[in-house]
Formats: sequence, C-alpha cells, structure tokens
Amino acid sequence: MDLDFIKTQMASHATAIYDMNVTITDEQARWRPNSNSWSILEVINHLCDEERFDFRVRLDMILYHPSKPWPLIDPGGWVKEREYNQRNLQDSLEKFIAERKKSITWLEGLSAIDWDTVGDTPWGGLMRAGDMLSAWVAHDLLHLRQLVELHWQYLVLSQQPYEVGYAGEW
Repeated sequence: MDLDFIKTQMASHATAIYDMNVTITDEQARWRPNSNSWSILEVINHLCDEERFDFRVRLDMILYHPSKPWPLIDPGGWVKEREYNQRNLQDSLEKFIAERKKSITWLEGLSAIDWDTVGDTPWGGLMRAGDMLSAWVAHDLLHLRQLVELHWQYLVLSQQPYEVGYAGEW
C-alpha cells in the first residue's frame, strides 16, 4: 500500500470537490434531475458524513478492533433524515474539507500498518484494511463522477433552447 499516494489522492479529490462547487448558486446546489437523484448539496453532505462515520471509523475498527461490530450507518436514509438539501453549501463544503483534513492527519499518524489485517463486516464477510482504504479513495471518484454529471445535466437544462452538442459527445 502506497500511503503517500493515497493521501495525495484524498487531498486532491477534496480540493476538486470544493473547487467545482464553491461558486455555484443555491438553486444549482439543491437541484435534482429527478426525484430519485441526489443534488450536489446532498452529495457533499453525504461525503462529509461518510468521512466522519464510515471510512475513517471502519478502517480504525479493522486495524485496532477487528472483531468488534461496526457502528451502524444509513447513508441513503441520512439524506432526508439529516436534511442535507436544506443546508448551506459553503458550510457543507467547509465541513467536508475539515473532516478530510482530519482523516489525512489520522492516516499520517499510522505507523507499521499491516494492510492485510482483516476485520469482520456487518454483512458477515471479512475485509482487509487495504481494501477499506482503497475503497475510500474509489468512493471519492464515484462521487466526483456523480458531481460532474449533475453539473453537466444542470448546464444542459439551464442553457435551453441552446445546445451543447458542439462540445462533443457525453
């Protein structure tokens, strides 16, 4: 496991998430393409809660308490329960960045880690610490893609009757 690469990716992803969303309007931040989709604001708050309650906590559990049960989480339910879409965009971005910095600082404090350490999962399987850390970075990329798609869809809709086809194929 190349921890320096992972930390660099995590910092870069956080910067990209912040930079691509810091200047959008409240309308765009709260806009959903349909009732089954998340808004940009919901994605950002999801990322923040995942940072606080999922990846960092669960990686710590695998490394230091591999047989203890993981705390329960409900990422999908939290979107409505915690009213992500009613929050302030700037505050949400800053909270995400602060949590990501805590995560990177926490990772920097790890030493002599066996990334093959295995912990029990709630679904009855086993997961290696390296799998959890890799999934953390991959999770960022999945949501970066989701955010780009939301920006694209909003642009296409907001610029009608003008077309974006000259830009190339999506």
